[in-house]
Amino acid sequence: MRFVPQGRRFAAVPFALAPIASVVGTPVAGLVCVLLGAATLHFFRDPPRSPPASGVVSPADGRVSVVREEDDGRLRVGVFMNVTDVHVNRAPVAGTVEAVEHSPGLHRPAFSKDSDRNEKVHIRLDTDDGPTEVTLIAGAFARRIHPWVDGGEHLERGERLGHIAFGSRADVLFPPEVEADDLQVAKGDTVRAGETVLVDR
Repeated sequence: MRFVPQGRRFAAVPFALAPIASVVGTPVAGLVCVLLGAATLHFFRDPPRSPPASGVVSPADGRVSVVREEDDGRLRVGVFMNVTDVHVNRAPVAGTVEAVEHSPGLHRPAFSKDSDRNEKVHIRLDTDDGPTEVTLIAGAFARRIHPWVDGGEHLERGERLGHIAFGSRADVLFPPEVEADDLQVAKGDTVRAGETVLVDR
């Protein structure tokens, strides 16, 4: 199993404390440390994904929590990631990264309406079908958004583009030509990053 790089660093602490806790404390304390380390690695897992032959794919694992039309008429789909979901985010389409921009903000629960004012990282893509934007949104406990791409890079559909620590949200803002009738998912649907088709085009 592949893991996000910083995950091994976080998991190393409870694993290192396990033998000390067993000797100084009790075997149960040592077991708790081992389980905590294993849970940390599980959270930072980075499994392989196989994009389908066509379509705009989900940027995240989780549940579709937002489907709305913005003021400029463009369609937005947001995926809420629970703490048990894989938190590696992937490019929904192939394209060139135009910009990666950080916006400071709040840390409200990512499933709430207030999350629109949370800290964000916008990854703007120039694609064959028009401008597409992926927004990584911090949650109540997610204090770190780690984009893995820079302006000028070319991304293939389904390629890794970043990671958010703990419960959070990833949105796709589609080109103007995409309409609600083009959607293959609805609010409440469970999706997988890099594999579930949001729009088939």
